[in-house]
Amino acid sequence: MMRHSLPLAMASLLVLAGCAEVPEPSDISSTAPSAPPPASSVQPLGEPKVLATGLESPWSVVRLGDSDSTLISERDSGTVVERLPSGTLRDVGVVAGVVHAGEGGLLGLAVHPASSGPGRWLYAYLTTATDNRIVRMPLTGASGSYRLGEPTSILTGLAKAGNHDGGRIAFGPDGMLYATVGDAGQPSRAQDPASLNGKILRMTPTGGVPRDNPTSASLVYSLGHRNPQGIAWDADGQLWAAEFGQNTWDEFNRIEPGGNYGWPVVEGIGSRSGFVDPLYQWPTADASPSGLAFVGGTFFLAALRGERLWAINPGSTTTALPYFTGDLGRLRDAVAGPDGSLWVLTNNTDGRGTPGEGDDKLMEVRLDASRAG
Repeated sequence: MMRHSLPLAMASLLVLAGCAEVPEPSDISSTAPSAPPPASSVQPLGEPKVLATGLESPWSVVRLGDSDSTLISERDSGTVVERLPSGTLRDVGVVAGVVHAGEGGLLGLAVHPASSGPGRWLYAYLTTATDNRIVRMPLTGASGSYRLGEPTSILTGLAKAGNHDGGRIAFGPDGMLYATVGDAGQPSRAQDPASLNGKILRMTPTGGVPRDNPTSASLVYSLGHRNPQGIAWDADGQLWAAEFGQNTWDEFNRIEPGGNYGWPVVEGIGSRSGFVDPLYQWPTADASPSGLAFVGGTFFLAALRGERLWAINPGSTTTALPYFTGDLGRLRDAVAGPDGSLWVLTNNTDGRGTPGEGDDKLMEVRLDASRAG
């Protein structure tokens, strides 16, 4: 079902003024001698361009490279929305079994990288009446006519709650599916090896345990997480993650197989034996990190409570620059766009933000390497 169209003339008007200046570096940094300096970096250039409007509690963005269409999950309704190259939005379908409560609902989306055309699989992290789970569905049709097949569960039984549900899923360069799972409001789960909550999981495309996982017969790739919602890989295939802290520090972590990231024993940089410190940390008012993307040698982090886009460059000293502070509202996801751009998803209609005209929006940010510090 077609929803509405965003005319190009309107898109050219719905941009933000005063966002082009490069800000000073953040005054919060952490030393990370084990991380090599970035080979290159890029920074936002000019004003964001509106690609779509009228989204309702959107959560995740997946670009379909072979068709130029984009899929977006709407958390509360469980709807998968297609954005056509023209800017038109249409409902692909409602994922069966989604039950919205609190921060739960239809969360992360991912597309199997080896599937395309009529054999494509769409994966979703969702909340049901009894649990959080990961399903996959055939995605049939073509641009402008995609349809969802019946979902098949590949992982069930993740504890759900009104918050701390995690929910990001992505295929890594190794072809495995990774998932961020929150502690569902019980911090002890993050250190419990028998629980899949408070972890980053790694699984085969059918939900099996890869032979080279850190622990035999376990999906757990790393533990000690509170509510991770952003994962991305750098050019060397290294996994990084962004995580909500509790009251003090949000985190940007370099994820190592089997690493323990400290929660609930440690929040932020604790320098405690047996725990991995974050490469970077923010006060919770400045971040509340969600989606994470790696573009042009730089990580871009969508911040909810912080209402800004962070550009992060890991190196001998990890630095971060804030952009568009307060201009776009809450930001839920960031993904690589075409031609070296960045696409950003706002999240102002979920009851916690202040919706502006046209919210929620999908926006494009152009990047410029010449302005990188």
